[in-house]
Amino acid sequence: MTDDSTGGAGSRSPRARPPRPGDLGRRVALRREELGLSREDVAAAAGIAPRYLQYLEERPADVSPGAVIRLAGVLRTTVGKLYGGGVDAPPGTGDAAAHPELLDLGPEECWDRLGNRGVGRVVQSTPRGPEALPVNYAVVAGAIVYRTVPGSAPDPVPGEQVAFEVDQVDDALSQGWSVLVSGTAAHVTDPEEVRRLAEQAHIQPWPGGERDLWVRIEPERFTGRRIRTGRAAA
Repeated sequence: MTDDSTGGAGSRSPRARPPRPGDLGRRVALRREELGLSREDVAAAAGIAPRYLQYLEERPADVSPGAVIRLAGVLRTTVGKLYGGGVDAPPGTGDAAAHPELLDLGPEECWDRLGNRGVGRVVQSTPRGPEALPVNYAVVAGAIVYRTVPGSAPDPVPGEQVAFEVDQVDDALSQGWSVLVSGTAAHVTDPEEVRRLAEQAHIQPWPGGERDLWVRIEPERFTGRRIRTGRAAA
């Protein structure tokens, strides 16, 4: 993912986009895994067979409204979110929980949340002012790497100080976390290192196209915070 998104200002009405076949099942599986629930536990609580839940998660299926309502209750979310109704809305539109707790994350916890790869934002200075640009990234040998087009917006000046941010928001539980990494950006030009990154990072930028420039960010400082609520397990 890079800054290749399109759009413009104006008062256009949101367009309803029906979910793709199988989206419901993928959202059910993802939410179940986020809560640490087994397929058997969810199926029993929702009153459906485990094999049917497996079929629903792995293939397009025609699910009764009653089953979707029960699944939403078990998964502590809403029917609309399981159907992808908020896919074009910004995260965090839910109300704050009654008793939130704001916690600082240590460096190891920040690394854990970065994971091996994902989507984050590169924050850098430009002639137009600060910009935050989304990219598909990977973590290789203690550095954050991504691919872009030379001279494009996510291509920082080598040696420039940049920030890199990842976060996650759980609207159903009114909780989430964010991690901000500060470091120095560099272009990866050595052919052997480029080959190694191509083998280890497995990055396929979502916008597609040729993105042959590898950028590496060497982390120098981590800050992270987490909002935990009484509705979630510690």
